[in-house]
Amino acid sequence: MIANRELAYLASQLVAESCAQQGIVPDQLMLHADRGSAMISKTLALLLADLGVGKSHSRPYTSNDNPFSEAQFKTMKYRPDYPDRFGSPEDARTWARSFFYWYNNEYRHTGLGLMTPATVHYGLAAELTSQ
Repeated sequence: MIANRELAYLASQLVAESCAQQGIVPDQLMLHADRGSAMISKTLALLLADLGVGKSHSRPYTSNDNPFSEAQFKTMKYRPDYPDRFGSPEDARTWARSFFYWYNNEYRHTGLGLMTPATVHYGLAAELTSQ
């Protein structure tokens, strides 16, 4: 989600929609987040409890606590088409849609045995490695 500001209700909306879209069941997911106000809000905490989603937070004053997110940001910023600035939030959303499609469905990650995140997420990895 790309928004003008970080707000608890937007974080809750993002998590609720993502869990519904992916069919997340209670006790299946752990959400690791920074300590931003939206991520530590009571609104999000109650939603996570209702969904049965666990939560963990980055250590205070540790900007590189989540190596997966840090690797993704580096990949994003080193793309040849990454702009110096976005003209508007809609410009950022348009760019991000194509980036995340590529990142999840086409980019082969060394940490995933040169498979895409979608391949692993949707349980197709075993089938590909057995061929």
